[in-house]
Amino acid sequence: MSALNNLPEEFLQYIWENKLFIAENLKTTIGEVVEIIEVGTRNTDSGPDFFNAKIKIGDTIWAGNIEIHKKSSDWQKHMHQTDKAYDSVILHVVENDDLPVKRSNKELIPTIILNYLERLQTNYQNLLDAKTWISCQNQFHKVDPIILQLGFNRLMIDRLEDKTGEILERLHQNKNDWNETFYQVTAKIFGFKVNAIPFELLAKSLPLQILAKHKNNLHQLEALLFGNSGLLNNQLLGDDYYLKLRDEYSFLYKKYQLKGLESHLWKFMRLRPGNFPTVRISQMAALIHRSHGLFSKIIEIENIENLKELFKVKASVYWYSHYNFNKPSKRNSQKKLGENSINTLIINVVIPFLFVFGEKQNKHHLKNRALEFLEQLPPENNSIITKWGNLGVGSRSAFETQALLQLKNIYCEKKKCLNCQIGVKLVKT
Repeated sequence: MSALNNLPEEFLQYIWENKLFIAENLKTTIGEVVEIIEVGTRNTDSGPDFFNAKIKIGDTIWAGNIEIHKKSSDWQKHMHQTDKAYDSVILHVVENDDLPVKRSNKELIPTIILNYLERLQTNYQNLLDAKTWISCQNQFHKVDPIILQLGFNRLMIDRLEDKTGEILERLHQNKNDWNETFYQVTAKIFGFKVNAIPFELLAKSLPLQILAKHKNNLHQLEALLFGNSGLLNNQLLGDDYYLKLRDEYSFLYKKYQLKGLESHLWKFMRLRPGNFPTVRISQMAALIHRSHGLFSKIIEIENIENLKELFKVKASVYWYSHYNFNKPSKRNSQKKLGENSINTLIINVVIPFLFVFGEKQNKHHLKNRALEFLEQLPPENNSIITKWGNLGVGSRSAFETQALLQLKNIYCEKKKCLNCQIGVKLVKT
């Protein structure tokens, strides 16, 4: 075995966890015979790398924790000698022993040099060096597809936990107001990536409690949302609809002492007209208008079709013949929120909220319902899912496409091959 200095410490942890080291004639750096009985359980939080290991040094069996480093001097570099949490370490596992290490009481910690087959590091290095869409693209066919299928559940839970982390942060900022938080996240997703940031800023500039006072008056809701968006500031003159909105907003602006956005934040370029922020803002006003206590309703709904009904809204009549203010369109059509858009809102807002609310309120049936909804929604259609399909990975539901998005964005993009069941298999091959 010839060590490659550029391989991360994570690789050594992988070798240890999967027992891929050479265990015969294993000795400490001072010549004591070592037998590894149990490698322990991987620790993903602060503290030693592996908990509850069991080893035999000479005639004595030790139970405790394992710490792994590239070089033994990393022990001092990471200041473990002053941290009593590391006094429980019974074995220090390294690739290069360049310094004896001690506990906080100056007691010497047994150290072994980790030896493993050179092909393991070669396989892993090949994955790290790959320039293809995913690192294992040229070897992907070697792995049984069932391995990926078995990993979907863990990937989906990972993705939900990532999304719920953002929700919990917002919830803290909003002083545990679930309705305000749900409104803000819904607004962000209404922007559908291109206008996500201005929609989010719009929601923060216009609290739900203000909109709730006008929920029965669609014209006032539109005046508030369009006014605070800054899109009513672009022209002095316009048609009746535009001028009425501006007059209404002028009054509400002073009443609530509002501070609006700059209109230049909104993006229209490279968007289909039906996705213009003007149309989306009107649709959002319609959602607020018809859905009092929206979050409370969502918690009670058990049927996916009933859930979709809540989001079947359309822009006001003016937008049937317009995509921009004061510019009539040749086409006249209702601007309904489409099925794909509704599914996107359910996937990225409703399901994470059900999951985190179920977790916070200890209502596990809501967490299960969130996963069931994902399995009932059709697979998403985007460039990442298409490329997975080109590799022979089909998707039967949004549950699976969400898992594949997590795999690509969090694992493949960041070269976390050792945290992926496919990567783990290929390194061993």
